[in-house]
Formats: sequence, structure tokens, C-alpha cells
Amino acid sequence: MSSPHELPAQTVDRVVDSIRLTVHTRHLAATHLPNTETIIRLLDEIRALVFPGFFGSRTLSVHNLAEHVRDATERVAIDLRRQINAALAYMEGLDENAAVAAGSDSSDERAHQLTLAFLDRLPEIRRLLALDVQAAYDGDPAARHTDEIIFCYPGIKAMTVHRVAHELYRLDVPLLPRVMSEHAHTITGIDIHPGATIGEAFFIDHGTGVVIGETTHIGRNCRLYQGVTLGARSFPTDGTGRIIRGLKRHPTLGDRVIVYASATILGGDTVIGDDCVIGGGVFLTRSVPAGYIVQASRPELREKPDPTTGPFEWGGSGI
Repeated sequence: MSSPHELPAQTVDRVVDSIRLTVHTRHLAATHLPNTETIIRLLDEIRALVFPGFFGSRTLSVHNLAEHVRDATERVAIDLRRQINAALAYMEGLDENAAVAAGSDSSDERAHQLTLAFLDRLPEIRRLLALDVQAAYDGDPAARHTDEIIFCYPGIKAMTVHRVAHELYRLDVPLLPRVMSEHAHTITGIDIHPGATIGEAFFIDHGTGVVIGETTHIGRNCRLYQGVTLGARSFPTDGTGRIIRGLKRHPTLGDRVIVYASATILGGDTVIGDDCVIGGGVFLTRSVPAGYIVQASRPELREKPDPTTGPFEWGGSGI
């Protein structure tokens, strides 16, 4: 007699059949994918290393700083090497002619070299983030101290992850940069592709809904507000109708550009010159020379007849 809680055999068979039919939504290889929980923990460890004393339970001083940095760097190195190794083995496993598995001499040595290369870039990541923090403080009169920005601001959280993920992206590390950037997207609402190139002293104010595409290039001392999209205008296809990858699809912003809330700038050929100001709600698909202000048309007001009040008059210039 079968258990009342036993699943019907046809239920399991149908699930198995659906898995067999959709090759691209299954992973049945011998190699293990990188572990997302470990990658997220890695980000926390790197953030504590980038901003020592701000995160974690250990009290730091000039006397124990070197020891702390050595211990933290070693922990990061161990986890990062393992995750890079898994990512490399997975990508090599996609090639039917490759027989490299996680832990093999070739993938492990390459993971080791990539880990060392990333760690060598940590001082530059710290330098850029220090400038980002200062830019946030200088650009937001509501900020009382740079400590508040490091602790609380979603823009700095997103940029901390991006500065890390971008260096891994530049090193051609598979999968890990996207896992990191999508985690940042989840917790901040800011979506920055790890391939985007962002100059120093960058500030995202408020941040919710900001989208920065893969081939975006942003200069120095730029500022974006919530809801800004730096996206692609269209996706060129080849003769078979497939998207052509690797092209410049997203805009370029020069130095000291400010883009206000809900503006959309699209296209790989779109270049916004130095010192431009793009007003809120603007939709742009063409380049703008340096020093210009671009603003949307004023909304049309339709007045209700009211004998007790005069007609409404616009005041101020706005942008």
C-alpha cells in the first residue's frame, strides 16, 4: 500500500522530461559553478578591507592594522581563488574539446595568478572609492560626515561593488563580476554592469532605478540622480537575426557632467561633452557639445476657471 504522501510517478517524470527538453536551463556537468553565497561573503570581506574599522567586530588601531590587513587579505585570497577556479573550470567545460576541471593544474594556477593580480589592484580601488566618498560628501548638503556616507549611502555601496567587479571584469574572470553586480542591484536598486568604465569622484545621489550599461564610459567628477538610464538605443543583428555582441552600445559622458532624475541617454554614438547638465526627464539619443544645458519642455498647465483667483504665472527659469 502506497503512502498517502507519496508523489505520483508521472509527476516526477514530467519534471524530469521538462529538464531534458530545456538544455539552457540545466547544469549537469561534473564541474561545480561558483557559489553565490561565498561570493557575497567575499564582497563583505573586501568592503571591510577597503574601509578598515568601519565593518566587522574587531577594534583597529595603528598597532594592529598591519596584522589585520594581512589576515583579511589571506582570507580574501583563499575564497577568491576557489571561486575564480570554479568559474574558469565552468567556462572551459562549455567547450566540448576542453577537459579542464576545477582543481586541475592549469585552472588552479590561472586562478592563483588572477587572484594575485586582483589583490595588487586593491590600493587603486581604495583610492577611487575614497574620491567617490568625498564626492558624495561634497555633493550632498544633507551628509553630516563622510562616515555617514560609508555606512549608509546606497550609491557608495553600489560603487564599492562596482569598483571590485570592474577589476575582475578587466581581468576576464567569468561569472563572478555579474554575480557581484546583480547582488548590488538587489540591495541598492542601482544596476551597474561590471563592464562600465567610471572615472574618479563619481556620485550617485539617492540612486534608486539608476541603470548604467556595459559599454558606458563616464568621466571624472560626474553626478547622477535617481532613475537615470545610460542605455542602448538598439541592438544590431547579424544575418541570422542574432544580436551582435561586443559593440559600443551605451553613451559616453565627459568630465563634470550632471544628469538629473529620470533622464534617459541612449546609444553608443551618443557623447555628452564636459560640463554639460542634463535636466530631469530628458530623453536623449544624440550627442551634446561641451558646456550645454539640456532641459525638457515645461509641462502644460490646464487651468480650471476660478473667478476668485488670477491666472497662474510660471516663475523662475529652472532647467
